[in-house]
Amino acid sequence: MDWGFVHKAWDKWASPNIGSDKPLKAAILINYDPTGPSRLLSTIAEEEGIKVNPIELSQFIDFIKCDKLQTESFIIGPNQYIVTSIHENWFCARCMNTSKSTGEGAIVMHTAAFLLVALYDGSIGSASRAMVAVDQFAWQLTRKNLAVVISCCPAAKTVPNHTVEMESQR
Repeated sequence: MDWGFVHKAWDKWASPNIGSDKPLKAAILINYDPTGPSRLLSTIAEEEGIKVNPIELSQFIDFIKCDKLQTESFIIGPNQYIVTSIHENWFCARCMNTSKSTGEGAIVMHTAAFLLVALYDGSIGSASRAMVAVDQFAWQLTRKNLAVVISCCPAAKTVPNHTVEMESQR
């Protein structure tokens, strides 16, 4: 993955999407490769609106690696979350210890090389806006990764038909 591209894409995406009166209150981009060697540690590539300590990050990564989505909760910052919805490469969670009347939520999306953790305040409408923001950034990362695969391996042009179709639908 081109780190220069990732950093530039993050900066461009974060400013209109993270902060007060924006779809997300915070987001974390974690370098994550579940197929890599166990000595390869996941690190925070980018973060905005929250500071996560290494112990929290380690516990969160263990939660993901052990596939405990349906049976356990996870902690990010001061909040504990329980998974409410699981999909192919992402899941949603709600905060269990929020003091906010509208609640708080999290969306976690796995791309080829990253976990994107997006936190938002609110309920259904807020979750929809947060999902749009998350999907936009994940699409940028996927598109860049697809371009690298196609330029390196011309035969790959015929493999990701569903991805090409999805791009044309956007």
